[in-house]
Amino acid sequence: MRSNSPKILIYSHDSFGLGHLRRCRAIAHSLVGTFDTLSVLILSGSPIIGSFEFRSRVDFVRIPGVIKLRDGEYTPLSLHLNIEHTLEIRSSIIEHTAKVFEPDVFIVDKEPLGLRGEVLGTLEALKDTDTRLVLGLRDVMDDPDMLRQEWERKNVLPALDRLYDEIWVYGPAGICDPLEGLDLPASVMEKLKYTGYLRRRLPQGADAQAKPAPFGDEPYILVTPGGGGDGVEMVDWVMRAYEARTRPLFPALIILGPFMPAASVAHFTERAEHLRDVEIIRFTPQIEPFLAHATAIVGMGGYNTFCEILSFDKPTLMVPRIVPRREQAIRADMAEKSGLLRVLPIDQYPDPHLMTEALADLPESPHPSAAGIENLLTGLDLIGRRVGEILAETRISPDHRHLVNF
Repeated sequence: MRSNSPKILIYSHDSFGLGHLRRCRAIAHSLVGTFDTLSVLILSGSPIIGSFEFRSRVDFVRIPGVIKLRDGEYTPLSLHLNIEHTLEIRSSIIEHTAKVFEPDVFIVDKEPLGLRGEVLGTLEALKDTDTRLVLGLRDVMDDPDMLRQEWERKNVLPALDRLYDEIWVYGPAGICDPLEGLDLPASVMEKLKYTGYLRRRLPQGADAQAKPAPFGDEPYILVTPGGGGDGVEMVDWVMRAYEARTRPLFPALIILGPFMPAASVAHFTERAEHLRDVEIIRFTPQIEPFLAHATAIVGMGGYNTFCEILSFDKPTLMVPRIVPRREQAIRADMAEKSGLLRVLPIDQYPDPHLMTEALADLPESPHPSAAGIENLLTGLDLIGRRVGEILAETRISPDHRHLVNF
């Protein structure tokens, strides 16, 4: 029998980077802030999930980590096991946790079947229970042809049609369509619910903290490659501009990210020691205060960074990656055409003159709000509203549902 308090289970495969974990964490924190008795449990393979703080009634189960190799294959992060054995362990932990936890809602982030199909058994086990099964998708997945081929190879469509109750798109309708070109049946398209982007705020108590000021009271440009694993070229390009110094530039604070290769971290740190207006931070689990106090932002165009530049309304330069997915480039192009930010294509790297000109002009560039696009950041509010509706449907008898106001 279910406990009296409602429960949400969120799966995030987290084979690399910070994107999935930070998105799931933002949703979890918003939900426990909306519902006083709700508990949220996150299933994650992130090796650094323990570095983040979680609000009361949010916790996580760390499943064995895996990493993706350059050839596209996966290998265990730490365990001296083959990948099949590791995935078997992960799948068992996921399914057993779901059965014992008995969630009202099970949210799967981005990968419909999980890493190498590891969530399929859990979805099938929960399908005949009262648990609502939800697939959460970011605003842009990949080039439509690439996504279609990937989902055909993974046999995703039957799960979308047979197992999932709803598909939440974490972006606004009319601006993004992550399933464009997939020719999905009406039975799947009817499950789509667009939420809008996920607003980010300063952590509780952060507004009372001292301003993070690496340069005293001077304004600065925040440079963030997210997790950092694929951000070496962007950071190098920015540093080349400061080393060339052909125009005056605002100081730069570069947060490298926890997954940047150690050799690159050492190289960038050594170069920064020779630049009076460039500071390096390896990693911080609370980037929001730095975003809030920055004059402008340089990022790669990942989903979380995009939500942050909209939330904190900062002039932004995006330098999106184009491999192994075109997700960032598609998002950046969409945002630039909407007047939300500027883009410097990575294929123009490493020309220091182009980066210098972009950095020099950036602080005076329009803020995203100047584009006049309304209702972009409704995601967390609408997710909370939908969860309230689901809890009313599943936890209260039909005769009393009209008495509940979430």
